[in-house]
Amino acid sequence: MPKISVVIITYNEEKNIARCIQSVKDIADEIVVLDSFSKDKTKQICESLGAKFYEHAFDGHIQQKNRAITYASFSHILSLDADEALDETLKQSIIDVKNNWTHDGYYMNRLTNYCGHWVKHCNWYPDTKLRLWDSRKGSWTGINPHDKYELHDGDSNTKHIKGDILHYSFNSVTDHYKQVEYFTDISSKAYFDKGKKAPLYKLLVNPFAKFIDHYLLHVGFLDGKAGFSISKISAYATYLKYKKLRDLWKTQ
Repeated sequence: MPKISVVIITYNEEKNIARCIQSVKDIADEIVVLDSFSKDKTKQICESLGAKFYEHAFDGHIQQKNRAITYASFSHILSLDADEALDETLKQSIIDVKNNWTHDGYYMNRLTNYCGHWVKHCNWYPDTKLRLWDSRKGSWTGINPHDKYELHDGDSNTKHIKGDILHYSFNSVTDHYKQVEYFTDISSKAYFDKGKKAPLYKLLVNPFAKFIDHYLLHVGFLDGKAGFSISKISAYATYLKYKKLRDLWKTQ
């Protein structure tokens, strides 16, 4: 039976981290937290719950998540964000995997709570993630802040397991707008560094397409007020990312 290290990165997560850690205590052989020098009680909470706590300056989501793996004692990793937790079905699925590990990686669904509403549409569910894997066979990739884990071997085998990661995303619409500002700063800079351009049509067409995709094609209207807010703010985020990218190019 392989031992599993649960790995989490944090920064000022005192509101979320206890729930996350408590949800994995029954399946984790160790819990590793890599923090970016939080100013709140994140460190005290993690240590009081038995997590191994480390600190390193933040230099990007992808970089920090790859670094966090190096602190783990075991090769088999379950990666979670601080605002996530496992539901009971997923806990049992992971226990079953530990008893019979047969694949290189395991996918699972993520269900997001938005302002108290569990979002089942808007292209936000099932939001399948590869979060349980043999760390010797892959790494975190993507474009910051949108990281994803990829197995390097084209012949790697994966499996989808039952249960949900419960994602406690935003307590208010204001929180959502704040994240949009933060994430679009990062994503526009990442796009700029890769030489990507933002022609004017992307500011006009892509936001509209994003809203249609979330609200109509993925029936976000079935999520009521939450679905409309998500669709509207997602469209705004698309616009803002390209606007900031255009502004970066104008400074050259």
